[in-house]
Amino acid sequence: MNNLFAVAGVVIKELYRRKDFYVLFVLTILICVVMGSVRIFNDAKIARYLKEICLLLVWISSLVIAITTTARQIPAERENRTLFPLLAKPLSRTELLVGKFLGCWFACGLALLCFYLFFALLAGSREQHWSFINYFQAAVLHWVMLGVVVALTLLGSLVFTAPSSNTTICFLAVAGILILGRHLNKVALHLPEPRRSILYAVYYCIPHLELFDVRDLIIHNWPPIPWRVCILATVYALAYATAFLIAASLVFRRKAIN
Repeated sequence: MNNLFAVAGVVIKELYRRKDFYVLFVLTILICVVMGSVRIFNDAKIARYLKEICLLLVWISSLVIAITTTARQIPAERENRTLFPLLAKPLSRTELLVGKFLGCWFACGLALLCFYLFFALLAGSREQHWSFINYFQAAVLHWVMLGVVVALTLLGSLVFTAPSSNTTICFLAVAGILILGRHLNKVALHLPEPRRSILYAVYYCIPHLELFDVRDLIIHNWPPIPWRVCILATVYALAYATAFLIAASLVFRRKAIN
């Protein structure tokens, strides 16, 4: 565990040394400015519309940070030739991967904390409605979803040669799942065999990241989600993240590091 947290700590420090943290800070300020304009309007629908825009910015920026930060971890270690000293120490390849995963995941959690904290305080001060349970559930589900994205990107960094190609493919895959994932079974109904079975197999195999998109919970001030549902969703996400990490470990063991 000491090795894992040591690697994770390096990843978190790297995030703050690079421009990612400053981009996060600027985006947070922009979100605060947009939310501050809610007081200009008296229509509740306009306020909800602005909240929806802000939450969309939170989702986009969190995905950018998660994918770009993770995609460069292993390639950067190989390019800087720091991968050899790391593995020369009592640190296995699996421990290195898990440490990188934890570091990127915790860094995403810190970013989400900044986003949701500013958003909740400003939205609550304008609406005089403090739904901290809703914000907590939305942030936690968002964070566990990013765990799947981080694990998938880490696997892609071992499969694809360049970080740019890995980043592009992961962005397209995640965007495709979020936008089209829930509709694949409906499309499969209108297809002939064997395309119907293939599309159904894809539908049941992909991680349905759209299940963790509970922005409407905050936008419309709906009642909190039952906790057992949140626990099941967390287990679902951790299962996929574990599967991607196992696949990444198997690929990394057979991959030459020179």
